[in-house]
Amino acid sequence: MDMPRRTKAAILTELRKPLIIDEIALPKNLTFGQVLVKIHYTTICGAQLNEIDGAKGPDKFLPHLLGHEASATVLETGEGVITVKKNDLVVMHWRKSDGLQATPAKYVWGKKTVNAGWVTTFQEYAVVSENRVTPIPSDFNRKIVPLFGCAVTSAFGVINNDANVKIGESVLVVGCGGVGLNIIQGAKLTSANPIIGIDILDSKLVMAKEFGADMTFNSSKIKDLEKEVKKIVGGKGLDIAIDTTGIPSVIEFCYSITQPQGKVILVGVPKKRSNVSLYTLPLHFKKILKGSEGGDSLPHIDIPKYIRLYRAGKLKLDKIITHEFSLEKINEAIQLVRSGRAGRVVLKISP
Repeated sequence: MDMPRRTKAAILTELRKPLIIDEIALPKNLTFGQVLVKIHYTTICGAQLNEIDGAKGPDKFLPHLLGHEASATVLETGEGVITVKKNDLVVMHWRKSDGLQATPAKYVWGKKTVNAGWVTTFQEYAVVSENRVTPIPSDFNRKIVPLFGCAVTSAFGVINNDANVKIGESVLVVGCGGVGLNIIQGAKLTSANPIIGIDILDSKLVMAKEFGADMTFNSSKIKDLEKEVKKIVGGKGLDIAIDTTGIPSVIEFCYSITQPQGKVILVGVPKKRSNVSLYTLPLHFKKILKGSEGGDSLPHIDIPKYIRLYRAGKLKLDKIITHEFSLEKINEAIQLVRSGRAGRVVLKISP
């Protein structure tokens, strides 16, 4: 096929405003380490909501593109690229993997430059860095593939690398969305016990049990949640508490509910600058409070392992995707993600 010159894309032009869907011009040539891909499916992660909301402060790169987990087919490779080739089916991901880190692509929209990082996925075609794509078997379900770009790899990385869960340790997960469900699933694979899921929506708690939670609690319906949890794990508290919400009061709860030498892993990113009040003395005596950056996952090593697990029937992924939208309906999809009433929301780009 002829190489595309233009692509439909969702563009962030202003913080806290809907994305604009329009055509933009692709870069004329690929530079060293760049890969041109055709995107099939992409999913919406909380990271994109944070970008739209300006959670990290003013955005000096506007207008720019978004998205960091997708399935795609390689159309062309730039000089120096050796880990993928034309026609490869790939996972697009935000974590660095094997390969070159290229200069981020720049697109043209009218007379404006549209910025992009090393990977963007809310578009039909994208120019990305080689180290943001990992090849997978060509017959793999393209709709499931995006989950390996963030939701699965980050969640399992939290279990394997950040929390380093041991057989029989008690694990609590607050927030049972796409990442939270996979954290529960990963904890189940390690034979953690008990595994407790907490959310404010009963529908998500039903899914948490399907993915391996032994007990669940709707925190909006219980007055003394700490007391209820300690009835299960004992008065000293949990071995490991994992927060996916980023809410200060939840972080404080996770810290208080873990035992003196327990671990608290922070996966969720705060939506705004806010303080957390903690009694820090236990940190001097082996208690651990740790933030997670994608579970320290290594996509080129981890993704092939997780694909084997899925194909062996040991991973439940299909039910995590609860809704599907077209690229044109992306703002509706984003509002659904914000509502908290969905698992993973997928955008069907070009299947």
